[in-house]
Amino acid sequence: MTGGREDGTTGVPFAAGRPDLLPSRLSVRDDFPILQRTVRGKRLAYLDSAATAQKPRVVVDTLTEFYLQHNANVHRGVHLLGEEATIAFDEARETIRKFINAASADEIVFTHGTTAGINLLAQGWAAIRLQPGDEVLLTVMEHHSNIVPWQLAAHRVGAQLKVVPVSPEGVLDADEYKRLLSPRTRIVAVSHVSNVLGTVAPISRMASQAHEVGAIVVVDAAQSVPHMTVDVRELDCDFMVFSGHKLYGPMGVGVLYGKKALLDRLPPWQGGGGMIEKVTFDATTWAAPPSRFEAGTPPVAEAVALGAAVNYLQGIGMDRIRSHEDALLEVATEKVRAIPGVRLIGTAPGKTAVLSFVLDDIHPHDLGTILDASGVAVRAGHHCAQPLMRHFRIPATVRASLGVYSNEEDIDQLVTALGDARKRFLG
Repeated sequence: MTGGREDGTTGVPFAAGRPDLLPSRLSVRDDFPILQRTVRGKRLAYLDSAATAQKPRVVVDTLTEFYLQHNANVHRGVHLLGEEATIAFDEARETIRKFINAASADEIVFTHGTTAGINLLAQGWAAIRLQPGDEVLLTVMEHHSNIVPWQLAAHRVGAQLKVVPVSPEGVLDADEYKRLLSPRTRIVAVSHVSNVLGTVAPISRMASQAHEVGAIVVVDAAQSVPHMTVDVRELDCDFMVFSGHKLYGPMGVGVLYGKKALLDRLPPWQGGGGMIEKVTFDATTWAAPPSRFEAGTPPVAEAVALGAAVNYLQGIGMDRIRSHEDALLEVATEKVRAIPGVRLIGTAPGKTAVLSFVLDDIHPHDLGTILDASGVAVRAGHHCAQPLMRHFRIPATVRASLGVYSNEEDIDQLVTALGDARKRFLG
């Protein structure tokens, strides 16, 4: 980092998120202040990390410190605060680049979240690539944010959506995927990890097969980057999107990764300051990526705090996080499955971090309310995946999802509460 105060320091205390300054451990519950509170008079068992992850203290402190000491717009001002903010923002971009192993920081676009990134791609890529009769290939396990934008784009130009099914266990049908690929396939959009099933899609193989027919591959990594090592060059995806708030960072910030050659081809998504090269009343020329896609004031403080979140996770180690969550998921699966009347939804080999289920004829919303009274926070509903619910012929599920701070006490609290709920409803 260059520039900063007269004493030679940057004045930006974001070393608090550096991996080398963090303890290498996995018992991290004390790092998350919100987990120290009680809910309904009970210990909080937070099992809703797939919806949003809680924030470690270093992230909250980084966000606060930015606003208290360094708040300024970036890439504009020549004053010291503007310089400090710009340095911190650019360092956050480089942190994200390293985290997913992108080739260049120019391939990292800050957005407002996964949904914003997918909409940017659906509108931009559709404008230059989709034509009547073309096909966009999705899977039945997609979140609505990876369905609706492509649906809108396809309907606008007369293209079609094709859908890859999953097995009763939640495994993607590899043969049907290969059969559905055709010379008319322009885009393959797939979740790396299902937010309902926990299924991990074989992205590398799917990308290789898609590229054989000339399609680009868009990966929704919102549910994978918090739980495992994700290497965009190893996966060979063309674009990837994810959200900061699921990655232990702030809400309102996300990331779009794109191969530079493809980002160079994309037209702007939004117009305004910061994304231009030259403006006249007759015409405007665009800045190079990533600035082209960051119109207006970006989420600067949030991006900087997201960098701190990534450093926090890397201080623990993504492989250790994956091992911890896999072991805990195995325990949770065994204990929940042993409850009479439970039906697990999604049992694919190698799944991660998510346990979805239904219990007898108790509606998941009712079950979620009862669990909340016991201090257990889960998600109950269709999880923005209504086509997947219809595929399994159910209206909704209860979803317990794990994070780096989850432990076996959380699972035991869930199981006890489920047993109490079953007695209450069924006698």
